[in-house]
Amino acid sequence: MIIETARMWLRPVTVADVEDLVRLDSDPEVMRYVSGGVPTPREVIENWVVPRAEAERRSHSTGMWAAIGGYDRAFLGWLSLRAPRHSRSSELELTYRLHRSAWGRGLATEAASALIATAFQQIRADRVFASTTAANVGSRRVMEKVGMRLSAIHLSDAWVTGDASDDWSSRGHGEVEYEVLRTHWETTTMTWSTAVSPDRFGHSGLTA
Repeated sequence: MIIETARMWLRPVTVADVEDLVRLDSDPEVMRYVSGGVPTPREVIENWVVPRAEAERRSHSTGMWAAIGGYDRAFLGWLSLRAPRHSRSSELELTYRLHRSAWGRGLATEAASALIATAFQQIRADRVFASTTAANVGSRRVMEKVGMRLSAIHLSDAWVTGDASDDWSSRGHGEVEYEVLRTHWETTTMTWSTAVSPDRFGHSGLTA
């Protein structure tokens, strides 16, 4: 499935993206809140990340999408939708990782909005959620902009409701989870068309 947004194409990640994925995960700033700045080994990307994404796409229409610039075809990063283990089949987890060159331009918000629409309209999920460290203000802002609400805070050994602490955010400790439900999304968000329109950018070289 290829998804078009105003400035990007989102197309399934394939083995041809390994070099771009390795380069992305080699940036300490990109990986700051993921691994403390440690890069992802190439063999992990080749032997686990990409094969897993391809398997998920075949079996569930989920997986990873590469974000490609609409006009320059630059690899901007990736986003994913996947059903977490030990969870309801009707919920999907949204994750995303973009190059620093794509930060601060609204691209993560644009792409995440399109994937949330895909989750609800095409995959028919009832809930989409995302999580990050409490200190990752940029990622949390994206979640808020796409209509997600703070649903849980993980301080040390337990999840608590989103309004249970006064100063956890300023301390930057723990993880936070945001969510959007289909019922809320349908009543507050205009329908997002995920149909590909080849006339806008031209899509030769992109594969579904």
